[in-house]
Amino acid sequence: MRTAEVVIINPSGLHARPGAHFRNLATTWQSKIRVENLTRSVGPVDATSILGILKLGAGKGHRLSLSVEGPDEDEAIAALVASIETGLGEPIEGSSTAEAPAAATD
Repeated sequence: MRTAEVVIINPSGLHARPGAHFRNLATTWQSKIRVENLTRSVGPVDATSILGILKLGAGKGHRLSLSVEGPDEDEAIAALVASIETGLGEPIEGSSTAEAPAAATD
């Protein structure tokens, strides 16, 4: 199992559009992917569920924990972390990866 902690940098947080982007990416992997909002102590939820993702109530600056377990966990966690660090498909003014540090562990 691989885990990572990331910070949401989207100005409006993990709302419907970036949530759908995250969910769509999560469905491309065979591994089981769970996400938890550490800031609000909500979850974990299945990352392939848009309702679960929205239930997290993740706003800008909230810390999320990702857990990925399965045959493609290394690739999946790298792609999910990179997507969050770059704004989940939304343009982020003045963004840099320094604003959204991630720590991946085994």
